[in-house]
Amino acid sequence: MNFENWTCPLPLRDYPTVVLGHGGGGKLSAELVEHLFLPAFKNQALQNLGDSSVLTVPAGRLAYSTDSFVVRPLFFPGGSIGELAVNGTVNDLAMSGAKPLYLSAGFILEEGFALESLGRIVDSMAKAACQAGVQIVTGDTKVVEHGHGDGVYINTSGIGVISDGVNIGPTLALPGDAILVSGTIGDHGMAIMSVREGLEFDTVIESDCASLADLVASILPIGGIHALRDPTRGGVASSLNEIAVSSHVGMVIEDVRIPIQPEVEAACSLLGLDPLFVANEGKLIAIVDATRADEILARLRSHPLGERACIIGRVTPDHPGLVVSKTRIGATRVVPMQLGEQLPRIC
Repeated sequence: MNFENWTCPLPLRDYPTVVLGHGGGGKLSAELVEHLFLPAFKNQALQNLGDSSVLTVPAGRLAYSTDSFVVRPLFFPGGSIGELAVNGTVNDLAMSGAKPLYLSAGFILEEGFALESLGRIVDSMAKAACQAGVQIVTGDTKVVEHGHGDGVYINTSGIGVISDGVNIGPTLALPGDAILVSGTIGDHGMAIMSVREGLEFDTVIESDCASLADLVASILPIGGIHALRDPTRGGVASSLNEIAVSSHVGMVIEDVRIPIQPEVEAACSLLGLDPLFVANEGKLIAIVDATRADEILARLRSHPLGERACIIGRVTPDHPGLVVSKTRIGATRVVPMQLGEQLPRIC
């Protein structure tokens, strides 16, 4: 966003940083909405500036999701907290087979946060929403005293519509199903950590932050999709464990089949991390009928976000509720659900 082209009244220009008045509901709040949020998120539903937005929703079942974003740093290779806030909620909706439609955006701003940085975040959210095909139709802004926040936190909630005949959920995995992943794992978490720890590689590790709605829409017509999950906090391991417990099945994956970028694998090794537990923000796990797996895999690979998709394992009736992995040397290890986060503040 080019701040030299702002057409703001002088009171907003006079404040290069967020002040408590921006969250007070008065003139400064109104100016922030009118001259920053509205131009970026402009749409008919938001333009009314009512206490709620009135929306038109197509026929079908509603999917609803909410998430909060507290990533540090706010800007990182491949994205920012703004893109995470949009794509994270869009992807949660898509994992139920829904077409995402509308988002809300709530901002918790710290007194003293640079308005230029806020503008960059808002601009990135607007671009991400446009790319995902959703509208940000309502929102809220609060300001906390200096030292009581970390620049900015964002909450987004979203609604989407699930078409008739689509039935996808974590309780529906069946023995014999194939386990697919749409691409390399661990990219987002290692992009964050490489910045925090000052790690340098021959190439920059970039976050995979992206909307998965179009990717999901491309495979839904094939059918045979039983469960979808975007493996964010806790990574692939936690997502598979959650599905295994919910569906009362076991999971068997193979380390050699799991796609990992060399620089991500190297960073994980340096930091003593298991890539299976590292967060992703633009990948999905699909549990699908084995008879449809090859067709779904081909469709994933034909999409820009799924070019490195792989079948990494299968669902089994054995050891229900557990995920096991066959290692590169032929041994078998249990891949447990972690007690906490390997990497805090990554989304």
